[in-house]
Parts: sequence; structure tokens; C-alpha cells
Amino acid sequence: MTERVLRVSLVVLLAPSPASGQDVRVPEQLTLQRALSLALERNPAMAAVRADREIAAADQRQAALRPNPAFSFESAGFPLSSENRPGVFDAQELTFRVDQELELGGRRGLRRRVAATGVAAAEARIEDAKRLLTLDVQRAYFQAVLATAEKDVARASLDEIDKAIALNRARLEQGEISGGDLRRLQVERLRFVDDVFAAELALRNARSALLALMNVPDVNQAFAVVEPLAAGAVALPNALPAAIPGIPPATIGAAGPQLGSDALARRPDVAAARQEVARAETATRLQRALRTPNMTVGAGYMRDFGTNAVVFGATIPMPFFNRNQGGVQRAEAERVQAERRADAAALRARLEVQQAANAVDVNRERVQYIEREYLTAARESRDIVLASYRLGAADLIDFLDAQRAFRDTVRTYNRALYEQRISIFELAAAASLPPGR
Repeated sequence: MTERVLRVSLVVLLAPSPASGQDVRVPEQLTLQRALSLALERNPAMAAVRADREIAAADQRQAALRPNPAFSFESAGFPLSSENRPGVFDAQELTFRVDQELELGGRRGLRRRVAATGVAAAEARIEDAKRLLTLDVQRAYFQAVLATAEKDVARASLDEIDKAIALNRARLEQGEISGGDLRRLQVERLRFVDDVFAAELALRNARSALLALMNVPDVNQAFAVVEPLAAGAVALPNALPAAIPGIPPATIGAAGPQLGSDALARRPDVAAARQEVARAETATRLQRALRTPNMTVGAGYMRDFGTNAVVFGATIPMPFFNRNQGGVQRAEAERVQAERRADAAALRARLEVQQAANAVDVNRERVQYIEREYLTAARESRDIVLASYRLGAADLIDFLDAQRAFRDTVRTYNRALYEQRISIFELAAAASLPPGR
């Protein structure tokens, strides 16, 4: 295990980073698809997972190799004190021998199958990393979209307050009102200014998070996100992939069990867990094969004091004490562990699909409810009170209440749109469907 971790570290450290020595600039108008493309290409965590595939391929190559032959040379019987010694070549016993270890029990084939399942598991983990990174980028991108919308709402509300302050200043100069209303508005303005600052901070942080996912060294770059917050979020047939035919948009949550069952055949993390089970089963067979020790056969040439001879031999270890009992026991435990992890991965996949499907249903209803019951009413109420206030028919308190109510309604609506959009992405990720827009 330690050797494998070391190899992973060396591959990741020595592999050229996509961002090494590059001044990467993102487009001023960044689309979601472009952000996904950059993240999948440049994200260092993604590169580390891809390195696992090369490591598994190296293990597969090593598993196919046979043991090396061994060459041995032996000299015996050379007299050191004889007065009439013959020549060196005829005065001793010389043996030249080549030995080859023979692997028994089919262990070489089992090793190759273990390594092959390791490669398949690594490839599945790469796909799973892509799935999760895609969801992370989608969330980060639409956090920036939401922050942009929040900033627009805050600035619009601040503009209305500034217009009211200008109106009250003109009224004060004409003697129509006292200075109390003007000062009250100026004090209230701080709250709306604070909303602008908070939205600006959220936008900058969201952009930095997205840049970090794309492995852009300068995480302070300014760019605009161009995807609308509402487009495709309410019309589910346009937002969800067409990979779930026959399921009406209004019954996504009820179809969660079916989607969860279908997801088990597509989820790469479930596939990786199943490959680990196959790997553990084959590894168990390999450990059992190791109970029978390998034998070594050899042949060579021997010069016995001037007489030439051929040498044959075999070495067969006697498995009286060590029959790899611990290795078999460990492999059995790892097989059971892999099976339980595969069960947990399948259960987690079903749960994630059902929760995401529930979120799609609830968030759609939430958006429709706000649109139907509050959004238009809040806008009309604000406009009526604003018009009345400008004509002097409404007081300052009514104006501020209407402005705050409209601002809060729009912000709640924007967050509902964001949550619905994210729930669609989460459903696509949980069911391992192509990412929708």
C-alpha cells in the first residue's frame, strides 16, 4: 500500500501541470459549457485521478511478466597445496547452471485478471470524477449567476431609494416637507448600500471559486456569466435530458425508484465498486493459489576434474508450515469489505437519485407558487405605492415597506430559481445522465 501511494505521488508531482507557466485568461463572457471544458481539461484533482489509470496500466503490465531465470556458477575441489597440480580447468569441479522458477496454480493468469479489474476500476473512477467535477462547476457557475442577479436587485433598489432622496430633497427646498423624512431616507439608504456590498462580495467569491475549479492561477479575474437564471429551469422537458422517457415532468419524484434502479447501470462509482468486488474475488483466488509453492527447475554443464557432464535439477519447497494462511484470510476479509462497499455505493446512488428527484418536484412547485402568488403582486404593490408616494398620497413608511417587500420577494424568487436549477443538475448527476443546461 505504501509503495502504491508513493507511485501515485510521484506520477502526480512529476506530470506536467496543465497550468504550469501559463497565464490563463478566461473569456470575458463565460458560458457554462466553456467553464466545464476548462475544468475537465485543467483541474488538478482530475489530473490526479487520470494518473491512477496509468498506475493501474503499469501494474497490469508488471503482472504479465514471468520470473527471471537465474544463472549460477560453482567451483569446488581446486587443490591449493598440491605440487603436481594439473591445469586449472581440469583440477576442480566446475558447474554452470541456469534455473527457472515455474509458477503453479495459474497464479500468473490470476495476477493478470486482478490487474485488469484494477484498470477497469480506475477508468470508472475517472468517469465518476468527471461526474462530480461537472456538478461542482455547475453549482459554482450558477452561484455566480445568482450573485449577479442579487447584485442587480440590490442596485435597482438602491436606485429607487436615491430617486426618493432626490425627490425629498426637492420637496424640502420647496418647503413641502420637513427634514425628518429626508434624514430617515438617508439613514435607510445604508441598508440598501450594504446589500450591494454583500452581493458584490458574493459575486467575487463565486467567480474565484469557479476559477479555482478551472485551475486558473489568477483567481481574481473579472468575467461575466451569461447563462440566465430562469431559462430552462421551469420547463423541465427542456432542462432535463431526454434519457428518462415516459416520465411526466410533474411526477419526477414519484419516478425516483425507477430512476434509481436505472442509475445503478450507469453510475461510474457503482461500476468502480463492482470492479473492486471482482478484483477482490480474483485476488482471493490468487492468494489460495499461493498456498502451493512454486518449483524451480534447472539444467547446466559440469566439468568434474576433466570429465564433462550434464546437470539437471529441481527444487520443490515443502509447504509444511507456511501455506499462506494469513494471505488467504486477509483476501477473504477484503472481498467481504468490497462487497459491502458496493452495496453501500448502490444504496447511496438510489438515495441521491430520490432526493434529487424530490428536490426537482418541490423546487418547481416553489417557483410556480412564488410567480403565481407573490411576484406580480409585489411588483404591482411597489409600483402603486411608489406612484402614490411621488404624488404625496403615501407616506415614507409605506414607501419603504413596499420597497423592502418587493426586494425580498425578488431575492426569494431568484434563490428559488437557483435551487431549482441546481436540483436539475443534481438529478442529472445522481442518475448519471448527460448534464442538462
